[in-house]
Amino acid sequence: MGARPLPGMAALLTAGAVVLSGCGSQTPQRTHASPAVTHAVPIAAGAQSVPTAAPVAAPRKTLKLGAKGKAVTWLQKRLTELGYRPGKADGRYGGTTLAAVWAFQKVNGIKPSSTIAKRTWAALETPKTPKVLVKNGKPTRAEVNLAKQIMVLYVGGEAKLITHISSGSGVPYCETTTWQGREQRFCGSARTPTGNYRTTWRTSGWHKSYLGQLYNPIFFNGGIAFHGALSVPLYPASHGCVRLPMNVAQVLPEMLGKGVPVHVRGSFKRP
Repeated sequence: MGARPLPGMAALLTAGAVVLSGCGSQTPQRTHASPAVTHAVPIAAGAQSVPTAAPVAAPRKTLKLGAKGKAVTWLQKRLTELGYRPGKADGRYGGTTLAAVWAFQKVNGIKPSSTIAKRTWAALETPKTPKVLVKNGKPTRAEVNLAKQIMVLYVGGEAKLITHISSGSGVPYCETTTWQGREQRFCGSARTPTGNYRTTWRTSGWHKSYLGQLYNPIFFNGGIAFHGALSVPLYPASHGCVRLPMNVAQVLPEMLGKGVPVHVRGSFKRP
């Protein structure tokens, strides 16, 4: 969901407006949680690279979005091994794989790009681990890095999932919509607040909130949730929620249970 900019904060005081922080409904829905069963590489605090059993040799073939072939398949399999979610290893470099590439590049200090070239291939051979935001955190927790726009899910002390995100834009908004049978006006700051939270309720599939549609939302701070979105750009763009690529939002409910700590840190600096 995008946020419509307004001339100034005075717009938030529009008569009849409900001032909010977040992007979803706070009405409890059915919940479910299942244990995580995925493959990933253990992450140790302070580690600089992911240990490998044998040297890794990347194809080193420059790839652009839309590319097909064995080099793309290698890329997809390698990203999956490292805890990213590029989608099926089908040899097709599309949008799902691109989101995983962006996450990997950001973790490794590479400017996000759709082109896979020398620096990205080298990093895939000797990758860095995500920076641990909460060194004494629970073994199972989610860490949201607003500065890098990534989320890391740790399960049992291991990084099970690393993904690209798009958080709150920080641009004040006011939206008029029909909600609970009548036309209402909702306003907010479009911020994803930093702090320590826990996952609360969730619902499956598309959920209609007062600010739009959320896919498989998992709420952790009032009306703020992790949720799938059709648009997850390289910059903060939501009303406050943490947008995820759709394929990540499909698997997250099985991995992230209720009452799991969520730590949100940092701030995004626009170029």
